[in-house]
Amino acid sequence: MTDLFPRAGRLKIGYRRDQVDEFFTQAREAYEQADGGAMDAIDVRRASFDLKRGGYATPPVDAALDRLEQAFAARSRESFIKQKGQEAWLADLANRAQVLYPRLRRPAGERFARPGGISGGYDAKAVDEVLDRLTGFFDRGEAISAEELRSLTFKRRAKWRAYEERVVDAYLARAVDILLGVA
Repeated sequence: MTDLFPRAGRLKIGYRRDQVDEFFTQAREAYEQADGGAMDAIDVRRASFDLKRGGYATPPVDAALDRLEQAFAARSRESFIKQKGQEAWLADLANRAQVLYPRLRRPAGERFARPGGISGGYDAKAVDEVLDRLTGFFDRGEAISAEELRSLTFKRRAKWRAYEERVVDAYLARAVDILLGVA
């Protein structure tokens, strides 16, 4: 079988090829179904693969996942608009965005929970800067893209200067969903 993606190299860590191949086969089958099948943009965003020496290089796989997520999101948007209309789509998008908004109104440094135990988390100041940009998007139409949010990386900080990673990741995933819906 031909590799779908370039390999990381025999001694380098990459995504397990069998898991990536299986996921992209399922994604292609789901996308080819008229109704999108049993997969959507959120399923693509949640995809994860174990790491292994000699696996697929991670940047090309991640880029393909981003494109696939956009394709599923666009398909979902088009289907919704076809069934219910543009105004209903915008109303649905606004309702989903409302869920994000209360956290944006919290004071910087208090927008997410601190990590538990002795572990650290994402740099709270950096996360707050991103949330300030989201506030600018919602309040003033300032530019921010789903790609920008997807490509974010935060430094780790001690728990008293950090936010819980899982909660931030889930929040940003919802924000990406909204931004893809606007595109």
